[in-house]
Amino acid sequence: MSESNTPLPPPESALTLPQTPLEAGHLNAEELPWVEQAPGIEMKVLRVSDDFGTWVVMNRFQPGISLPTHRHSGGVTAYTLSGRWGYREHDFIATAGSVVREPACSTHTLEVPADGTEPAVIFFVIEGSLTHIGDDGQIWAVSDAQTELARYREMVAAQGTALAADAILR
Repeated sequence: MSESNTPLPPPESALTLPQTPLEAGHLNAEELPWVEQAPGIEMKVLRVSDDFGTWVVMNRFQPGISLPTHRHSGGVTAYTLSGRWGYREHDFIATAGSVVREPACSTHTLEVPADGTEPAVIFFVIEGSLTHIGDDGQIWAVSDAQTELARYREMVAAQGTALAADAILR
């Protein structure tokens, strides 16, 4: 390979690069209400991306909870804020500070140990949809960013809590 004798242009200043016209978003998750999806299972929707189908939620699962088996169309990143949880199909237990990456097209059953002393609170970044699978292996529901946002808004209203139209980051 030969060396180029062509001089490089002067470096650009990062201060002159084009800027996005979009505004930064902010919300305080503590100001959003928890909604009960089922006994012992609560949720907050923090962000929905219409462009990419990504949704960001926090879940709070009481000890002893087992979710229905589900399959992801995209990847998921989970950060554990408190408590303990894992998957029936794997041998790890996530604890506070654990980061779990679920690959696209993976199927698993989330469980919170019954001997836990506190709820498992988990921050999820979900890409794509979740296909919920019944005990017989059949599909019984599909969730995505838009369906979960709609369900969250419905549950907030049913619990008598007000939620501003722009409360969720887009």
